[in-house]
Amino acid sequence: MTEDTSTATAGPAVHAAATEAGGARPDRAAIPGRYRSWIPGWGLITTKHLELRKRRGLMVVAVLLTVGLPVLVLGIRLLFHVADPHSYGPAGSPSVFQFLCQPMAEFGFIIAATLGATAGTTDLTDGMFRHLVITGRSRLALYLARIPAGLSIVLPLVAVAFAIVCLMTSYAGTPQPASVGVNGISVPPQLSQAQLKSWILQHPRQYDQAFAHGGPQFGPAPGRIPVSHSASSGPVIDRDIVTIYGDYVSSEAGQLNPPVNEMVKIGLWLELDIGTGFLVGLGVGSLIGQRTVSIVLIIVLQIIVTPILAAHVIPYFINGQRVVLGIAMDQLRPAGLAGGGAGGPGHVLFGGRGVLNIPPMPTWAMITVIAGWIVGWSVIGAWRMATRDA
Repeated sequence: MTEDTSTATAGPAVHAAATEAGGARPDRAAIPGRYRSWIPGWGLITTKHLELRKRRGLMVVAVLLTVGLPVLVLGIRLLFHVADPHSYGPAGSPSVFQFLCQPMAEFGFIIAATLGATAGTTDLTDGMFRHLVITGRSRLALYLARIPAGLSIVLPLVAVAFAIVCLMTSYAGTPQPASVGVNGISVPPQLSQAQLKSWILQHPRQYDQAFAHGGPQFGPAPGRIPVSHSASSGPVIDRDIVTIYGDYVSSEAGQLNPPVNEMVKIGLWLELDIGTGFLVGLGVGSLIGQRTVSIVLIIVLQIIVTPILAAHVIPYFINGQRVVLGIAMDQLRPAGLAGGGAGGPGHVLFGGRGVLNIPPMPTWAMITVIAGWIVGWSVIGAWRMATRDA
């Protein structure tokens, strides 16, 4: 009992003596058996955050491609409008809003993936991974600390850029029109699907010109069968109302300023897209261990592979096409950001208005694909870091 008591009390005495002799408290992470928790501490997260922010070149490119792009475009339009308001329209407009959100999502995903690949390989390239393992820290904690550290950089940048676009659209844009022009026909704005159906039944001639024939000046629209006035009946409208409402929403998105709730949906969709890009980049970077190769693979997936698979439906491979992350994110695209395409089941969340040429997938399948990419690459990246030789 005496030896046990002296041993138990020796620990604090040794630590106190070491503190008095060296003037600093020893690193608690280096003590065997201590701080092996897989939950990253605040100090570890802030350290990883600082490591990313110290990469000045990467930070400059990230700011320029996220915040700099809308500031440049809207700033030039604002200067032109102030100099010659008769020749140049207002800086903000629905078309500019649509135009800017597309590259913000595309470049934002690539920048987030680049930041993630950097976070997943920085310890290896700097030669610090061995030293971190020797301290006794949990490797899973080392991986998980990179997630909040990187997201706290890229998500605020996208939020600032999108807030600028929303403010310019709301306060320096065109006045809200009283109607929506569809092939030269004026249709009341902001109608629900049921309200649009009631309007069609009350205005069969306008329906034929706006939706069925493609407008009196153009003749029948490609792929449409000319419909007589008698075809504007309840059963026919019930059958085609989803496609009709999709055309109406596409026309509305290009002519009306998005309401506040739609802007919120678009902002959340952008943040989800950018956050997913970071997590995928982090997992790929941790798996491969080389930042350049990881970035090249992600750019090829986003810019080359996804557009090719989304261009046409491949027979007997439609489900394989839907597994691609970019296609699932496109079908989750909010209705206010859609430039065409048919409405999809994703309306439960953000609107489900994809612009790619892939038939809509069920909401549960779309969520499964996105969650699968997030969880799958996170598990792969954490597993590789846990098994990598120090």
